[in-house]
Amino acid sequence: MKASNWQVYGQTLSSRLFIGTALYPSPKVMVDAIRASKAEVITVSLRRQTSADKQSGGQFWQMIESLNCHLLPNTAGCYSVKEAVNTAHMARELFDTDWVKLEVLGDSYNLQPDPFALVEATKILIEDGFKVFPYCTDDLVLCQKLVELGCEVLMPWGAPIGTGQGLLNPYALKTLRERLPDITLLVDAGIGKPSDAVQALELGYDGILLNTAIAEALEPEKMAYAFADAINAGRLAYEAGVMPKRDNAKPSTPTLDQPIWQQHG
Repeated sequence: MKASNWQVYGQTLSSRLFIGTALYPSPKVMVDAIRASKAEVITVSLRRQTSADKQSGGQFWQMIESLNCHLLPNTAGCYSVKEAVNTAHMARELFDTDWVKLEVLGDSYNLQPDPFALVEATKILIEDGFKVFPYCTDDLVLCQKLVELGCEVLMPWGAPIGTGQGLLNPYALKTLRERLPDITLLVDAGIGKPSDAVQALELGYDGILLNTAIAEALEPEKMAYAFADAINAGRLAYEAGVMPKRDNAKPSTPTLDQPIWQQHG
């Protein structure tokens, strides 16, 4: 059974996985993994890919185009508002899309977003007509400010980029889901294994953005299949309604001669 479709800035999607294009052992492995993932949105970085005017870069972009997916350019590696805004404008011209995954980093050790620069850059880009997908922390106040600026999508981290630590603060992520019920939420960064993705989807998150967990697997294509199944399972579980946790046991097949308190405990 397939989980329900969803909308991202007016675009209807069936896959709830956004996938990156970096770190794969080879371009062929990348293409095979992306196809196996069934992802419909691919993230690409101008600063980390070979420039499109070189022969190898041209071949890379041809492979990306052959996948027939929506492109989500990102401003990975930017540490200032000016740098991120300029990169976003170059991406819009090159890829002919107003979507941008906005990264403005504040710390080179854990690649944590700079919340103040992120808000400033978001304001500028939205005023310039961009549909911004901000990579942010799980801070509620920061996320509320990004929504106030006009973001319809937020992408808080589960853990620092590339660590594979999973969801370090499920409480904060759950709080975001509860306090921002009408906002599309994706966990971006820190996902290490399919069960991490299931946990995020069961919390009510709309999707996952990941790269390293698939690209650095021993068999990226097989891992991509695993994540596709896991994300679908997690969303189906959320849509079905997960049973509540209880402190006391409850028999699944109560008998008539048991005390009432045991039948309903």
